[in-house]
Formats: sequence, structure tokens, C-alpha cells
Amino acid sequence: MTAAPPLDPIGQSTMNTTRPLDWIRRQGPAFALDCAINIAAPLAIYHQTQGRWGDLNALLASSIPPLLWGIGSFLRTRRIDALSVLAVVGIGLSTVAFIGGGSAQMLQLREKLVTLIIGLAFLGSAAIGKPLIYPLARATMARQSQRALADFDAKGNDALVRHTVMVMTLVWGIGLLLDFALSAAMIYILSIEQYLVVGPIIGYAMIGGLMLWTILYRHYRTRYADAIRAQAKAFRSETSSGISDA
Repeated sequence: MTAAPPLDPIGQSTMNTTRPLDWIRRQGPAFALDCAINIAAPLAIYHQTQGRWGDLNALLASSIPPLLWGIGSFLRTRRIDALSVLAVVGIGLSTVAFIGGGSAQMLQLREKLVTLIIGLAFLGSAAIGKPLIYPLARATMARQSQRALADFDAKGNDALVRHTVMVMTLVWGIGLLLDFALSAAMIYILSIEQYLVVGPIIGYAMIGGLMLWTILYRHYRTRYADAIRAQAKAFRSETSSGISDA
């Protein structure tokens, strides 16, 4: 069992697509440490304890480093916002997996419920017209600066912004459900030891792909919105000029 992948749907402070080498230099060591705790450590613990303790107990022991890592990360940031709430939900569900009993596969499947529940939360929020990306985006802006937050709030009722946020929310919800479905299938196809490697890779690949798509889509929508506003401004200018001439 591994910790849920990091979730930052906005991607504004996560990666600059124009400078990937800079991002690797800045975030590479942290990502390597994250992989060591969420992949290498669980695999090593399971491999060393499975023969003596059996599959279930060895799997429980292997889940301790990712779980402690998630708790420590939350305590270190001490943020109370939508993003931190999702992190707490993930930690809570991972903790519940410890006491649920059942087979090793059921233990791994319960841990993936974090992804399933968050994916359903995204889709549910879109269904009721309150897309979850909006509070997550607002939390990201608040951490950047008060000016960024004010600018974001000023555009909150813009139809173009609402459309962008809704599409992002739907894509993230569908992507997370796909991640859960793929992982659930792998749990029953692969051995426990194989899944301890493949499972986190699936999670990282899905979250990384969603983040990259979000950055590219946000850039596209920003350019599109700027073009629309420029056209509207030019039209108003031409209209005002025509009225003045008349």
C-alpha cells in the first residue's frame, strides 16, 4: 500500500513547462525522496518481512513509511484549505485500511479508495454546478499573493473562467476514476510485490499527465480569453467611434 499521489490540479507552482530543466533541478531531489519513501521503502520492507509475517502483515508494515510521510507533510505545511482537506481525507482512508481486515488485495484496494472518492468528489461537484477546481485554484492563488487572489476573485463570474474550471474539474474526475479502475485491475493481475512498484508508477503517471494537461489547457484558455476580450474591446471602440462620427 502506498500513499495517495500528490494532488495539485492547478499546477501553477508545480512545473513551468517552458523550463523543464529548471523544474528538475528544483524539484528533482524532492521527487526522488518521494519515490524512495513511496516505492523503494515499501518494496524493501515487504520483501524482508513477507517470509516471516505473511502477505497481509508484511503489506501493513510496508505501508508505514508512506503513511508517516503523508502525515509529516501535512503537519509541516499546516495549511487549512481545500487542498489540505483532500490530503487529510487521503491520510484518514489510508489509516482505515489498517483496521479493515481481509486479504492483501482487499487492503490494497481499500487504499485506492482515496483516489476513487476524490474522483467522485470532482464529478459530483461538477454535477451540482460547484466545480471543485475553483476552491483548489483559489487556495493556490491565496498562497501566491493577495493580489493574485484578488485578480482571481474578480474573474470568478466570467463565463470563460467558469467554463475552464468546469472542464478541468470533469477531466480530473474522469482521470482519477480511470486511475482507480486501472489500479484495481492491476491489484488482481499482478503479485503484491509487483504492484508495490507498478501501483505508485500508475499514480504518478496519471497525476503527472493530468497536471501537464491542466497547465497546457490553462495556457490555451488564457490566450483564447485574451483574444476574445481584445475583440470585444475593439468592437466597442469601433462602435463608439461610429456613434461619435454620426
